[in-house]
Amino acid sequence: MKNDTEDEEYEEIEPSLRNILDQESLKWIFVGGKGGVGKTTTACSLAIQLAAVRRNVLIISTDPAHNISDAFSQQIGKRETAINGFDNLFALEIDPEMHTQAMADSMGDGANAGLLSELMNSVPGIDEAMSFAELMRQVQKMNYEVIVFDTAPTGHTIRLLGFPQLLETGIKKLIGLKDRFAGIFSQISSAVSSMTDSSKEEVLTRLEATKQIIEFVHRQFQDSNLTTFVCVMIPEFLSVFETERLIQQLSKFGIDTHCLVVNQVLFPDKDSNCRKCFARVRMQQKYLTQIGDLYEDFNIVTVPLLDNEVRGVSALTEFSTHLMVPFDPTTESSSNDADQEMNGSE
Repeated sequence: MKNDTEDEEYEEIEPSLRNILDQESLKWIFVGGKGGVGKTTTACSLAIQLAAVRRNVLIISTDPAHNISDAFSQQIGKRETAINGFDNLFALEIDPEMHTQAMADSMGDGANAGLLSELMNSVPGIDEAMSFAELMRQVQKMNYEVIVFDTAPTGHTIRLLGFPQLLETGIKKLIGLKDRFAGIFSQISSAVSSMTDSSKEEVLTRLEATKQIIEFVHRQFQDSNLTTFVCVMIPEFLSVFETERLIQQLSKFGIDTHCLVVNQVLFPDKDSNCRKCFARVRMQQKYLTQIGDLYEDFNIVTVPLLDNEVRGVSALTEFSTHLMVPFDPTTESSSNDADQEMNGSE
């Protein structure tokens, strides 16, 4: 006979994202995965559900190929834009070029600002850098109860989330070099730059302040009470493989992830004679079994392949119910049969 502790240990984990709504301490929710698996749809739908229980919600696209405008069927600005039909849901698409120029302008006029702008625009990974800069800005001001990040495909997201550690290390080295090679730096800067002593000190002061902010952001993202990452995937080999790589990287960065959304799962009608459909069901079932074995301690949400594309607030709201209520193919099949009878009678 099992005791209460054993019952709790073997208690079935709910296959929904309702736990995210219930965790009122969460401030930062990342949604990501392989390209084309429905990340944006999931992020926007989750934001809609959060808007029903939080005072205000912001969804930010960190993907250079922004899709939230298409998802909500409205133009999302480079600044916070209210979503039609809501008074507490806002969206923002990060523009790397705009933030690069703004950062260069903040350094002042003249050769220094121009040089900085040229350097920043030529640096590989500037999209991720500017996305992280926007993350830092949002963390600092935090005008919203919760922020949802619609991230880029896996590789971009891994680089983005690795920026805190990279920048912390780099800035520490720069500050350390200042003390060790102050005389050499002074001679070089005098020969190649018009920077004054006061402007050099200003740069160093900014570096120190930036380091403190990055450390603060890093701590926030590593706190499971404040931050979580929702992985979105489809039951196919490449997606399963890439999701496993993403989850391993998240663990390395110390970022909590315990929710999986398995999208585009095929549930053919029981009376269907489509051989290809059932072949695909068998293929998907193999990967669904693997997913269940790999992530038995995760909240795994199964979302069916829908008949229509999900665009606009109404469609997103309907889709969002699949994230909250475990899908029942038997009920869905009955509902579809009823719809067909009604359509036939009309």
